[in-house]
Amino acid sequence: MARYLLEHGYEIVPVYPREEEILGQKVYRRVQDVPGPVDLVDVFRRSEGLPEVVDDAVAARAGALWLQLGCIDEAGARRARDAGLTVVMDRCVMVEHGRLLGRDWRKN
Repeated sequence: MARYLLEHGYEIVPVYPREEEILGQKVYRRVQDVPGPVDLVDVFRRSEGLPEVVDDAVAARAGALWLQLGCIDEAGARRARDAGLTVVMDRCVMVEHGRLLGRDWRKN
């Protein structure tokens, strides 16, 4: 997913507690640690781990929260929306990006 976004010209800032670098990009421990504004927090976590990620995205004042396929947290989505974030849940960025461009993501 991150590679796909990089290949399509998007800037990514990985947030992951156990790595130093992903795809040549510096990794931060929390969204709040990312310098500068964060447009979109794209989340790949089990649903039970989502509340802390939602809280981190809200605290970072991210513009949007995208919960990938299988990531569902209705209460977290409400909290994020109440804080002004746009929320997308249970969808894949890569699939939706390809669909919007009229491309099959599997052929990229």
